[in-house]
Amino acid sequence: MVQKEPPIRRLLEKVRHLVNKFRRSSVATERLLQKCALVLIKDCPTRWSSCFAMISRCLEVKEHLTAVAESMGWDSLQPSEWQKIGMLRDLLLPFAEHTKSLESDTQSLSLVVPALLDLKNHLSEFLLDHGRTYKDAATLAQKMLSSMDRRFSAFLDITADNFSPLPAAACFVDPCVAETLLENDDNEVQNLVRKAEDYIAHLVPQRLQVQEQQLTDDEQVANEGTEAPGATAAKRRRFKFFSASRPSKPKTAKTSNIRQEILKYKEGLSKFHHTAATSAEVEESGIEYWLTQCCSTSFPTLKPLALDLLAMPASQAFTERVFSVTGYLSCGRRNRAKAILERSAFLKVNKPK
Repeated sequence: MVQKEPPIRRLLEKVRHLVNKFRRSSVATERLLQKCALVLIKDCPTRWSSCFAMISRCLEVKEHLTAVAESMGWDSLQPSEWQKIGMLRDLLLPFAEHTKSLESDTQSLSLVVPALLDLKNHLSEFLLDHGRTYKDAATLAQKMLSSMDRRFSAFLDITADNFSPLPAAACFVDPCVAETLLENDDNEVQNLVRKAEDYIAHLVPQRLQVQEQQLTDDEQVANEGTEAPGATAAKRRRFKFFSASRPSKPKTAKTSNIRQEILKYKEGLSKFHHTAATSAEVEESGIEYWLTQCCSTSFPTLKPLALDLLAMPASQAFTERVFSVTGYLSCGRRNRAKAILERSAFLKVNKPK
């Protein structure tokens, strides 16, 4: 998207040309290292936020970069161009931060919707603040906003044909972000909250049917030994006698008060945030909240649903990264490595930064 805007593309090509000069020259790189102990970063089309990393590093070493370029007899950027690069960095900064956060394996699906809403608000504010000072960046921000509305309509637009309430439901059962959505007056956010509640309420009958089927199977196993001699023998289950001696599970009520549990959960959010604000301990995640709180009696139906929804990762980036690491470790050039693949992949992925 950034490369498709002609003025922005020409500016980035000039920055990229200067960065390539430094990376090809050992003398210029050594001089820059002596001044600031940093080197320039080259962007890569297949690496996330690489364009932001390139311009951010250039702005970080701006004075030293200009001095070294002058000593080498190279043309540097004009003051107006440096200013435009600074605005472009401000435009891309929230995208880089959210990408860095959501690509981790520790982030839940509940953070996707707040991240998208935050990025949309950022683009809208950028249009208001820089719409007159830097029209090229404002045009880019407008196109990015339109692209987000089109690409993520499945998560944010309840009228879209491919809309899925799953991310909104995961966000609703996460107490760390749910109260923020509930207190938001925007109609789009409130519609998402209502859709999330309806989705959770419709999930309950399906779970009850599965539980009732499991209870029926247990009863059949327990009654297998009491059948009449002339009756047709049922299929013998594995561990038949062990299964028959198990204590039977309590039957689940057929009617569920999921709406009452949702209302009680919403009422308890303000107390949770007040406790988290006054406590000196580290803020707990949504899964930790449902595991540590005594929710089994207060939310017998909502708790297992919440744990299932919050267990979903925000992205598949970490999984794909593990596949790439294992593919490299098992290639032909490393087929004589003594360490097993699992151990090597663990050390590669968890090495200190």
